[in-house]
Amino acid sequence: MLKQRLQQKLLQKLSPQQIQMIKLLEIPTMQLEQRIKKELEENPILEEGEGELDDFDVNDQNDEENENTSDNDDEEFSLEDYLEDDDIPNYRLSTNNYSDDDKRPEIPLSSSPNFQAHMESQLGLRSLTEKQEMLASYILGNIDDDGYLRRKLEAIVDDLAFTQNISTSEEELYGILQIIQDFDPAGVGARDLQECLLLQISRKDQSDPSIEMARRIIKSHFQEFTRKHYDKIIRRMNISEDQLKRSVEEILKLNPKPGSSYSDPMQHSSQHIIPDFILEMKDGEFVLGLNSHNVPELRINRTYSEMIETYSHNKNKRSKEDKDTINFVKQKLDSARWFIDAIIQRQNTLMLTMNAIIDYQKEYFAEGDETKLRPMILKNIAEKTGLDISTISRVANSKYIQTHFGIFPLKSFFSEGLQSDSGEEVSTREIKNILSECIDNENKRTPLTDEKLVAILKGKGYNIARRTVAKYREQLNIPVARLRKEL
Repeated sequence: MLKQRLQQKLLQKLSPQQIQMIKLLEIPTMQLEQRIKKELEENPILEEGEGELDDFDVNDQNDEENENTSDNDDEEFSLEDYLEDDDIPNYRLSTNNYSDDDKRPEIPLSSSPNFQAHMESQLGLRSLTEKQEMLASYILGNIDDDGYLRRKLEAIVDDLAFTQNISTSEEELYGILQIIQDFDPAGVGARDLQECLLLQISRKDQSDPSIEMARRIIKSHFQEFTRKHYDKIIRRMNISEDQLKRSVEEILKLNPKPGSSYSDPMQHSSQHIIPDFILEMKDGEFVLGLNSHNVPELRINRTYSEMIETYSHNKNKRSKEDKDTINFVKQKLDSARWFIDAIIQRQNTLMLTMNAIIDYQKEYFAEGDETKLRPMILKNIAEKTGLDISTISRVANSKYIQTHFGIFPLKSFFSEGLQSDSGEEVSTREIKNILSECIDNENKRTPLTDEKLVAILKGKGYNIARRTVAKYREQLNIPVARLRKEL
């Protein structure tokens, strides 16, 4: 049974201005420049140039707007720039059904034939029946950009039956797949990595003993090869270590992603790092500045505010279209003020946070020595600045600083702390550097296990558990000792 009732709730919600401030705080300098240009295009009240906000408040004039009841056809200002010939203004016909959080990525346009087009062009060179050509085209449509056929032939048979009304079998599809696997680049159409490498090695000169042995390793001992159990391969194939080494070198020359070899380099845009902060040393003192070289200064267009101020004192009656236009200009004026205030608040928050980080890591920024980097977490800076931890996190996200010893992300200055045997607190970043140095200098024939790394760290005065060493190693994207083994 449906009932109607009144209910009173107390909710905590962010205002539109707060949401705008949060989004501006998160974005780096490059995106801020684009965001300002977009706001300049959408809001005619905003313009480039230095200036201060005027003291006129459009909200104070709302009551006076409702008092304009006298009839007078003469207007002090013409609204031809804001009104269209139609009875309904354009801005009232536009809709926005998207949230600011919705992602609308742009689709890059290829300047040359892509991988799929390259495969289709080779299909046209084969003598196939109409049905075979349809089956081959459907299989090509299921091959991903890496060149693999991830779907099972059994599933493709069902798809063809239900969607294309084509009756076929796995055997017939496998015959078509073998034709596709003969296409260039070598290895395309494989259903797994083993088949991909086997297709590539099979096209090489099999009279070469190293290549022939490499093919046998991939075909019969692939699991041992991926796990680097070289001793088992030598024992089972009854070969020498030098023979295995030459065969492994041939395997390592193969491409595990054949489709990527035909990717268009024009589609991959290189990302240039633009620092958000610039830190300089002058006379032994830190000089911090925001990198706002390409970010334009903003101000309110005085013409629009004067127009509204004049109309607010005009007691003459105006048409509904005129009032709608004035309301529209007021909304844009408020939006412009909010945006400028948000930009100013963003700059103040960034400078406050970065100055606190520099003061906390003063010794590190003075010399650039990573051993001088103190353990620092978001809470330390939040307490130092009086800001919320989430605000510090947004400032540190995707931001970079240019120093006299390089450009670094702000996130790299945050790390947890550990206590050495001497009682000194050290950053986990220093521990990771020691691990990286030990692994770089290890004997690759007998790599250092996590237990040996623990012993090395203990010898240096760092009492760390094996699981912690494993965690740091994984954060450095370093595999386990078995997978680091080389012949």
